[in-house]
Amino acid sequence: MAFEGLSEKLSAAFKRLRNKGKLTESDVKSAMREVRMALLEADVNYKVAKDFTAKVTERAVGADVMESLTPAQMVIKIVNEELTALMGAEETRLNFAGKPPTIVMMCGLQGSGKTTHSAKLAKMMKKQGHRPLLVACDVYRPAAIEQLKVVGGQAGAAVFEMGREDPVTIARSAVKHAKDYGNDIVILDTAGRLHIDEKLMDELKNIKSEVKPDEILLVVDSMTGQDAVNVAKSFDDLLDISGVILTKLDGDTRGGAALSVRAVTGKPIKFAGIGEKLDDLEVFHPDRMASRILGMGDVLTLIEDAENRLDQKKAEEMARKFQQNKFDMNDLYEQLQQIKKMGSIKNILSKLPGVDKQIRDMDFDDRQMDRIGAIISSMTNKERENPEIINAPRKRRIAAGSGMKVEDVNRLMKQFEEMQKFMKSMNSRNKFGKRKKLPGLGGMPMNQSMLHGKGSSKRKK
Repeated sequence: MAFEGLSEKLSAAFKRLRNKGKLTESDVKSAMREVRMALLEADVNYKVAKDFTAKVTERAVGADVMESLTPAQMVIKIVNEELTALMGAEETRLNFAGKPPTIVMMCGLQGSGKTTHSAKLAKMMKKQGHRPLLVACDVYRPAAIEQLKVVGGQAGAAVFEMGREDPVTIARSAVKHAKDYGNDIVILDTAGRLHIDEKLMDELKNIKSEVKPDEILLVVDSMTGQDAVNVAKSFDDLLDISGVILTKLDGDTRGGAALSVRAVTGKPIKFAGIGEKLDDLEVFHPDRMASRILGMGDVLTLIEDAENRLDQKKAEEMARKFQQNKFDMNDLYEQLQQIKKMGSIKNILSKLPGVDKQIRDMDFDDRQMDRIGAIISSMTNKERENPEIINAPRKRRIAAGSGMKVEDVNRLMKQFEEMQKFMKSMNSRNKFGKRKKLPGLGGMPMNQSMLHGKGSSKRKK
């Protein structure tokens, strides 16, 4: 996950501060040197890292901190506040036009994920009750128009295209089409290049001049680190962008772009791409991201994900079955599908506070859920409702039907029995009260080995 290396180094620096008890100015400055090195290793802009640690040091050596009963905690609080301020203090939403349609121009280099994130944004807007129109203004890249049609269809958004016409003409015609057909948001998927050039910028400036977009969003690949910041500054100087979408924040990125873009350009990060699915787009919350960087988790986003992606009625029904010890294989299958909607297991764990690093670093194999699903799908309805009837011949048939081995079926059966025992023991201990559970997850315990990649047999070739 993004910021993982930075989080570890910051945690180590703060641990040394906590061990000191009462702090001296020298202790704070020594810790800030470690923080600055950690930021630089995370590919944060040098000037941004230097200014950040200077601000923290200035606040941290004040009398209120030094004479506090918990000076280390006060320093961490200051770091948290300054990290939040560095990334923009608070989330920044889209600027909607007073009179529809709202025009959003997406720009960026080729390969940054512009087309996919245009569709992601369209899907997010559609969920909010809008009628987005995706516009194919990239007439140069092979199959760009076809790609937009595909992802637009997956997002449930209309796509406007005029083949290889002039992009300025396409943008103008699309806005007229949106007014005629009631589309209240127009998302222009413009062309990118492998590098910034005069022809690209002239075209974008002409589109901007013609349709006067309400938003100019720059799509930036966070994996490119400082290059991403340089690209952002170049686009901003020429187009005066209104915000940034950072992509691939779920990947193995050092995260420096997220911490530098706002400080260098003065423009907010509005959205973050956190996965490959069209649902994997989040409003960027600087305060929540700061908490995640400092290992404090991001429970608010996790709860919002659960509320937005999970079926609450199914979750409540699951919870009732859990309490009545009536949980069968059908319910396990349904629960797995619900969890998959939340994203990868590592992504979920990254948002939980206090999760041990050893657990976060485990090689959780998300495909294991698909394997369990394949085994359950190969069972008859009677077997799913009454797993105890599954004997050796049935196991062989289920294994053959799912492309798995009998050992895999045995492992699932054993884990299911353990879950049932756990439920019974929980219900016997909680007869007079309700258990706390994550919204939408039905309170079901998940055995680590069910989701862990290691130790599971591979499918038959």
